Amino acid sequence: MSHQHEDQGAVVCIGVFDGVHKGHQALISRAHEIAQEMGVPLIALTFDPHPLVVVRPEMAPESLASLAERRFLLFDAGVDDVFVLPFTPEVATWDPETFIHRVLHDKLNARAVVIGQNFRFGHQGAGDIDTLRQAGERYHFSVTEVGLAADAEPWSSTRVRKALATGDLVEAAKVLGRNYDLSGLVVHGDHRGRELGYPTANLALVGNPVVPADGVYAGWLVVGSDRLPAAISVGTNPQFDGAQRRVETYVLDRTDLDLYGQEVTVIFVEYLRGQLTFEGLEGLIEQMDADVTKTRAVLGLN
Repeated sequence: MSHQHEDQGAVVCIGVFDGVHKGHQALISRAHEIAQEMGVPLIALTFDPHPLVVVRPEMAPESLASLAERRFLLFDAGVDDVFVLPFTPEVATWDPETFIHRVLHDKLNARAVVIGQNFRFGHQGAGDIDTLRQAGERYHFSVTEVGLAADAEPWSSTRVRKALATGDLVEAAKVLGRNYDLSGLVVHGDHRGRELGYPTANLALVGNPVVPADGVYAGWLVVGSDRLPAAISVGTNPQFDGAQRRVETYVLDRTDLDLYGQEVTVIFVEYLRGQLTFEGLEGLIEQMDADVTKTRAVLGLN
């Protein structure tokens, strides 16, 4: 990362920023205003892995964006730099003062710190806004707390996870400010789709991402600069007694694609139906035809 901010200082906004949803965007937007007023860069300070992975692994949530995607989204939201603090067992033992001194003061030369409501930090969450304000007087940085941005209820990562768990993509997109997506490498599956005339790209997911509810979705598959219309199936493939949850994507009208080993992103647009099983393959193929027709309509391709 660049270090031009060491002399002039920086505005630092702090958070896990999982998914960089509209609540996070509101926080960054406020921090951006402060950075412009002060004429200094805006740095997003984030943690990886999620602190709960280290502190309370059984409570750790599935993630809404990989670290690479989070960085991209943070830059997109208007930060000048992203500082990732590796959240190690050692960092988990730091008291608030250690975190403030080592990271905010020594590393980032914070002149203003911007946090969301309920922000806690340091060993066992001992630090809060008052701790920061007192330290700010010693280290010469201001502290701004930004209330939780909301529509009917606060925009939060938890709300996005709940929506995705029920296949409610409309609600998820409302909070994220964009359609939810998953990225990964295309790996070999059972090759059954190919035999049925519907070859699918089987996604190997990295990390511990939120996978939307089982079912069939309309969406897009992005590979390189191509954005291709797709029907996406999430589930264990009940027709063939599958056990593993998979994300399989059929690109409409394309049987010529060789995506194996390529990094792709699958964008979920609309939930079409739950997973079904059929008496025979004919019923399955008929249903897949219907799914493709519906996908075309949802994506406005008719």
